[in-house]
Formats: sequence, C-alpha cells, structure tokens
Amino acid sequence: MKVRKAVIPAAGLGTRMLPATKTVPKEMLPMVDKPVIQYIIEEAVEAGIEDILIVTNRAKSAMDDYFDYYPELETRLNQAGKEKELTEVRRAADLANIFYVRQKETKGLGHAIWRAKRFVGDEPFAVLLGDDIMRARKPVTRQLIEAAEKYDASVVGVQKVSTQAISKYSSVKISPLEERIFSVSDMNEKPRPEQMFSNYAILGRYVLKSDIFDILENLQPGYGGEIQLTDGLKELCRRDRMVAVDFEGRRYDTGNLQGFLEATLDFALDHPATGDWLRHFIKEKARVL
Repeated sequence: MKVRKAVIPAAGLGTRMLPATKTVPKEMLPMVDKPVIQYIIEEAVEAGIEDILIVTNRAKSAMDDYFDYYPELETRLNQAGKEKELTEVRRAADLANIFYVRQKETKGLGHAIWRAKRFVGDEPFAVLLGDDIMRARKPVTRQLIEAAEKYDASVVGVQKVSTQAISKYSSVKISPLEERIFSVSDMNEKPRPEQMFSNYAILGRYVLKSDIFDILENLQPGYGGEIQLTDGLKELCRRDRMVAVDFEGRRYDTGNLQGFLEATLDFALDHPATGDWLRHFIKEKARVL
C-alpha cells in the first residue's frame, strides 16, 4: 500500500480569522518567515508524498502564485547577490508536484475531498487539513502512512482531548491493537459529552483508501447541512478496516487566533534568526508586566 499522493483542503472562508482573511487566504498568513500552508506541504514531502492537490476556491489564487516561479523577483535577487533569499524563493516552488482544483460551492469538508477523485484515482492518499500544523520528530503523516501500510487500512490521526472540548471534533469508537494504535468501529461528528464514543478526537490528518469517493458522492448532508467527511469515514470503517494512530507530536489549529499565535511563538523560539531575540524580548516583557 504505497501512498504517493496527498490532498490539502484549503477552500474555507477563514471566518475565524477575520478581518485579516477578508482578502488574504488564511493558509497564506505568514508564520515567522513562511506561510502556514508551506509547513503543511513540507510535512507531506518529508513523509514521502510526491504529488499534492490543494482544494481551493476562487479567492485563493495567491497560493497558486506562491508555489510557482517568479522570474522577475529571482533575477533581481540574483543581480543583488542575495543568494540565500533566491534559494528560499526557488525552494518553495520546487517542494513537490503541486496541483489545484476549486471547490466551486461551500458544501463541507467531505465535498472538498470528493473534488480530488480524479486526481487520486484508485490509489490510497493522505489528507492534511489546511488549518492544522503538526510539530513532531517524525512527520505525523509518516506515522499514519506506516500504520496504513502495516494494517492495509485507512487511518485517522487522533489524540485525547478533554470531555469539554470533544464537541469541537469527531469522537472515535476504538479498541486497542498495539501501543498508540487502535481499531476503529464507529465515530460521530461534534458530539455532546453524553454522545461521545471516547476522548480520542480526529485531528487533521488521514490516510484513506479511494473507496471513500463513492461514499462521499452519495452522502446526504449532515451536521450543519454540509457533506461531512466524518459521515463518510463512519461508513468507510463499516465496509473496510480502519485504524487510529495516537500520533506523537503537537498539533496547532492555526485557523483561530490563539492557535495561530501559539504556533508562531513556538516556531519563532526555535528559529535561528529569531529565537534568542524573542526569548530576551519575552523575559523583558514579563518583568514589565
């Protein structure tokens, strides 16, 4: 079960980050020195993904431009002897084979994934949500791919969340297979505490078999009147094997202001150009406060 392709749904309107996202795609907001979506694409590449499809909408052409060559800028950088900057600009364009398709109507995450049907074909594929940045020694997508290959199964990435927080996510019904890996028999979308199957929530990473497309194509609208990926996965795990990986790593939801700032601070503290300065700045601020 070789996973070569990935799909990144990035067609959301970014309402949790307004007004900044009125004209700038939330995935293109800068986090330290590069946009959010570049971190996600880099994770996919590090996991061995070769081809990536980004599902966009008509307001997000900035992503197309960013992952393309920019001859005028590159010529100017070359003439100015700015080799480091030139290398970084070219590296973004050369990360992977990146393709695009538009979600022409806002019909939910399940519908956005269904738009990737022709790109994926009959292959298994990874899904990396465009809001979620993962920080891990081994790429979270790689952790899921290894489980998919071992068990010949679709895989969802999970971590434990509080009972109060479970209503923001999808809760999975699980039984243990080995350390940090579980068999999945059911799930539900944004349950109330009394409805949840467990405190394990699906958090932004999947490896799916192509069977999901036929399910999504015939799925009725669910929570919020949208085609929910969770409803499709619920049916998929009834038809075929599915496992959950309690992945090692930290997940940041950059689609909201708090998560975006947490990620920015943590990555800036580790960045060679900003780490020492930021630590000093935070200590000085803490003394004043």
